[in-house]
Amino acid sequence: MKQNKLLTIGLALLSFILINIIASLVYTRIDLTEDKRYTLSEQAIEAADVFNSTIVIDVLLEGDLPSEFAKLKIETQQLLEEFASRNDNIKFNFVDPLSDNTRTDATIAELQSLGLTPANVTVEENGRVSQEIIFPWAMVNYNNKTIRVPLLKNKLGASSEERVNISVQNLEYAFADAFTKLTIQTKKRVAVIKGNGELDDIYLADFLTTIRDYYNIGAITLDSVEKNPQKVFDQLREYDLALIAKPTEAFTDKEKYVLDQFIINGGKSIWLIDQVAIELDSLFNPEGSSMAFTRDLNLNDFFFKYGFRINPVLISDLYFTQIVLATGEGNNSQYNPVPWYYHPMVFSQNNHPINNNLEAVRFQFANSIDTISNSYRKTVLYSSSPLSKTEGVPKLISLDIINTPPDKENYSDGDKPLAVLIEGEFSSAFNNRITPDKLVGAKTEGNDNKMLIIADGDVIKNQIRNNRPLELGYDKWTNNFYGNKEFLVNSINYLLDDTGLINIRNKKVKIALLDQEKIANQKTKWQLINVGIPVVLVLFFGFTFNYFRKKKFSA
Repeated sequence: MKQNKLLTIGLALLSFILINIIASLVYTRIDLTEDKRYTLSEQAIEAADVFNSTIVIDVLLEGDLPSEFAKLKIETQQLLEEFASRNDNIKFNFVDPLSDNTRTDATIAELQSLGLTPANVTVEENGRVSQEIIFPWAMVNYNNKTIRVPLLKNKLGASSEERVNISVQNLEYAFADAFTKLTIQTKKRVAVIKGNGELDDIYLADFLTTIRDYYNIGAITLDSVEKNPQKVFDQLREYDLALIAKPTEAFTDKEKYVLDQFIINGGKSIWLIDQVAIELDSLFNPEGSSMAFTRDLNLNDFFFKYGFRINPVLISDLYFTQIVLATGEGNNSQYNPVPWYYHPMVFSQNNHPINNNLEAVRFQFANSIDTISNSYRKTVLYSSSPLSKTEGVPKLISLDIINTPPDKENYSDGDKPLAVLIEGEFSSAFNNRITPDKLVGAKTEGNDNKMLIIADGDVIKNQIRNNRPLELGYDKWTNNFYGNKEFLVNSINYLLDDTGLINIRNKKVKIALLDQEKIANQKTKWQLINVGIPVVLVLFFGFTFNYFRKKKFSA
């Protein structure tokens, strides 16, 4: 009997040793989460695998953090552990940038100078409210190059729980995107189209500066098409995408044909078009009004062949952004935000990697888009709200409308498409037509391609202060931020992405967080349960043990 026990113990000990030896030789991780939160996508793995020397990630989330940021820190750490398990060269650490209380103001100024925007967090605990400054950023360092990674994503009206979910859902793409920026070898080329009254460079400056991490940027002027269309076409074919930002002058047939052949030969395109001529600045006159007219760009037939039409109407929306108007005179002037129904605040439909979990986008004097039935795939990325309407032109636009409450019954013809993605094997818009010129390399049918249509040229326009461009999406008058830049960056990445990296944004993650309201209401109850029940159980088993012990030995 004793030998059998010794044999059993020996076998168990041997099995334990063998299991540990095997575990040390074979490494594996098992993701048991329902949404496979910690299973990296193939695109993210490919982005992480390319590093052949040390890459260091400094995460600025450390110290005594509010609950939502503590959760964000845990999720970030677990994700980075997954990346590190794929590539030993990936190292990371968490630091508290404000740990030195004597240099708090200087440190905040230094971080802001690096483009790291802090988050001001209101913390409520035991009836006391306080403000804390958090820098939810990571710095990815590789070969003397640093990429900033924002860890926190804001969304208008989102609760703390929703904000954490949105942020965690974006983490994998944010880090994989940073890895790609650090290791990109050959940049694709973006052509900014000029020659038809497009936006000046200073109004495109922030967007173009942002995408320089991914792409090389050049300008192509269509003025030369009239004399030498072949030369312009050959120059344009060296680019991968054409950006047409708010043209104000009509395109000639030759110019349209060059752009058409660029598209048919595989070039991607983003069209930001205003079919109505009206600017907010034109209203700041003694009358406080200006006439809105149709802007003829001679593109209707061209767009129709590709399956859409931009209507010469204005969108008026009860989901609006504000403008600031001055009241009073001289030193008594006051600047007050007022509703402006012609500047819709448009929320994402979350139906595509481009617009998934984005902040609201600001449109200004937008038009509506009609899609026409053909073989191309069309995805409406942004639409006006259900409480919106269209207004025809010519029309007098006056600042006086801010003093007239809108009649909601008239705002029922909403959900007008404002941004549409078109994909498919494009056919030339000049099929079965006499072409305006002969081009070497011209085609009538193309391969699978993509284009994005936005019925507002100002979506890409950054504001200016002291002759310097401000961040795209920031409104200096109301101090609000909108999602314009991220929308456009995602768009261009999707159009030019051959790896499918941006599809990571479709990953759905649901973080289970504590209900703060329930915690506050049931705090005493659960304290009593967690503290009282263990004490009662210890006393119960103690008395029971002593009772039976006395009964046994007194017998």
